[in-house]
Formats: sequence, C-alpha cells, structure tokens
Amino acid sequence: MASVFLFHVVGDLTVGKPEMVELCETETMEAAIKAIGESMECGIPVWKKKSHVGMVENDEMRQQRFVGILNSLDIVAFFAKSECLEDHDKALKTPVSDVVVPNNSLLRQVDPATRLIDALEMMKHGVKRLLVRKSVVWKGMSKRFSVIYSGKWLKNMDTSGSSNSVAANRPSSSSTTSTRDKFCCLSREDVIRFLIGCLGALAPIPLSSISSLGAINTNYQFVEASSAAIEATHKLPEDPSAVAVVEHTLEDQYKIIGEISASKLWKCDYLAAAWALANLSAGQFVMGVEDNASSRSLPDISINQTAGNNNVVNGGVSTKLKKFSSRSIGFSPASASLGVSRSMYRGRSAPLTCKVTSSLAAVMAQMLSHRATHVWVTEDESDDILVGVVGYADIMAAVTKQPAPINPAPGRSTEGNEIHN
Repeated sequence: MASVFLFHVVGDLTVGKPEMVELCETETMEAAIKAIGESMECGIPVWKKKSHVGMVENDEMRQQRFVGILNSLDIVAFFAKSECLEDHDKALKTPVSDVVVPNNSLLRQVDPATRLIDALEMMKHGVKRLLVRKSVVWKGMSKRFSVIYSGKWLKNMDTSGSSNSVAANRPSSSSTTSTRDKFCCLSREDVIRFLIGCLGALAPIPLSSISSLGAINTNYQFVEASSAAIEATHKLPEDPSAVAVVEHTLEDQYKIIGEISASKLWKCDYLAAAWALANLSAGQFVMGVEDNASSRSLPDISINQTAGNNNVVNGGVSTKLKKFSSRSIGFSPASASLGVSRSMYRGRSAPLTCKVTSSLAAVMAQMLSHRATHVWVTEDESDDILVGVVGYADIMAAVTKQPAPINPAPGRSTEGNEIHN
C-alpha cells in the first residue's frame, strides 16, 4: 500500500478551498445557473433549508439535509422540455427541488483527520463530495508520521517539545467556536489533483496502461449522430454524466465524433443549448451548425452575458430573434454536414480522447488540464473507434490496486489485489 494513502489525511486537501455556500432546494433555476457558473465544478450540492435559523446541527442532521447534486446537463435537459421552451420565464423560476435528482449517498461528511485511503474507498463506491469542517486546522501539511492518524491524536510522541508541538497543531477553542459551522466541499477532482503530485509514491501504477489496470469502463452511454439530440437526455448516466455521440461504421464499430456532457455544457448559454438539444440531431449539436446554414431561429435570451446587459439574470429579456449557431452554446462549428472528420474541427465540442495504451498518469493529466470528468478511450490503431471511457471512480480504483507480486509463493493466489481496510 502506497505510503501516501496511509500518512495523508483529508485535511491536507482542504488547503485553499473556499467555504461552501449552500444552494437551497427552494431557490430558482435562475439562481442555480448563476451558482453553477461561479462554482469550481460543473455540479453543485443542493440542500434543504435548516428547520430553524441559527440552529446548531450535528453530523446526522446535516447529512439528512443534503438532497443531491445538480449539474449543467441536468439543467439543459430540463430547459429542453417543450413546456420550458414555450415559457422561459416560468422555467427560470422553477424551484431547484423540481429538477435535482435526490440522492443522499453522493455526499458524506468526514472528519479532517480521516485517512486519504478511507476517503478514496468512499469515492470509489459512489460518493462524489466530501464535506469537511474547516474549524479543525493544523499548521502545515501532515507529514509521514502525522500527529493525526485514522481520526485520532497519537499519544506516543515523546520527543523534545512534543507537548508544545501537539498543542500548536491542535485547533484552539476560540477558532473552533468561531468557525464551527464552516465547511468546505472536496470533490473527486481535488483528490486526483492531489494524487498527481504524488506519482512517485504510487509507482509503478501511474506508468502502467489503463487497459492493463482494468481502468476502462465499457459500460458507457451513447447516441448515434443521426438521432435526435434530445435522446441523450433519455439515458443520462450518473457517472460520468456524459453521452458519447457516435457514427456506426461498416465494420460494426462506433466512431466517436463528440459528446453531450455536463463538463462540456458547464459554461454554456443554457437556454440556447436547450433549444439546440430539442431541435437538432446529435451530430449537428456537437459538430456545429453555422448561422447561414440553418433556417432555425430562437429568442435572443442569454443567461451568461456580462453584467449590465439586458438579460434574464438582470431581470430583462430580449425578444429579438436570431439564427441559431453552435457558437451560442460555446461550441466552434465546422460544418453542418456529418461527413466532416473529427480532425477538421476545433473547440469545446471536440471529445477528449486517449488510447487503450495510454498511461494512467497521462489520462489523469488530461482530465485535470481540461477540467473534464472523464476521457473517452479509443483503439490504439484508430483515433476515433470508441472502446470505453475512464472516469474519476475508475482512476481511484486503479491507483488503490497493489501490483501483483513478481514471484508469488506456490499455491498462493494473486487475486484480490485491490486494497481493502
């Protein structure tokens, strides 16, 4: 087991993390769009209101208030409904509780002294956010023999000045009192970002191929390019929240040309994207539609324009009609034709891909540099024949596997190499 998992705690990952601001389920979708645009992730936790203002909650009460996570694809799928397209104002005023999918298991509150290996086990099994109290702090990062281990203060520190050292690292009562209700939220991206700085301690796993590590998930969702884009919303996966857009080849394989995902739609114009999702084919949605190549038009309503403009967020709505363009949703169009190859277009619509032979470290770097939640995997001999997808959970399962012994003892099984506590 890599020492980085044993001698680091969750509190090490909270350095520099801002205090979490709760989005209440009674807020409107308009407020949710603003909150998700200002967040560091393409999804935000949704909470029930406290029963009493100023009440002191215990861990169980706080956990019960958590509703689920709302992401950008959920928002676009909601706005793509016919009743929402007909009445934008009503759709924007819809309570978040009507849209978010309740799933209380996606978040867990943990102590800052929780070992990193324990946090990884939670996230491997479906937890997407860790709620960590910010009141428990210590100076610097935990070291190889941290005074905090497995949630307990070690008693056997008998070096010179140890009592002063421990006292200095323990949180003061005044600090705890003043910040007892302040929390930060750690995501799986935070964990991967931390792990990529510890690749040496994880050797040889990071240099191994994703196929040899079993990190490729072949159970992915897809929609054919000729199908209506709205079909992607009928099969929304939870992890990763992405649907591949593919073309069926003569060899009975699938060639990926794009994707409809939460990470791609994170900073888009949600109303324009919803209109496109409801009216275009999946291929047109991801490949691009030029202004002069489409006869379609939609109200010039933007949610992500700069402050001061006459837009929905600022209380105004422009009713001027405009031709739809993929630029409206942040994609760079190449051609309305589906015959254009992937190499001929650029921009946010291009799917992030890797090879089956790519190393785990390379895939981790790809995901972090592009702020993506996943990477699509293609055949080694082809740039676009789709094999599967690698997401956060797949990476965490891979890095917590022990390498098989080179010369196992006779009669001793080499199965079950995954780390367990």
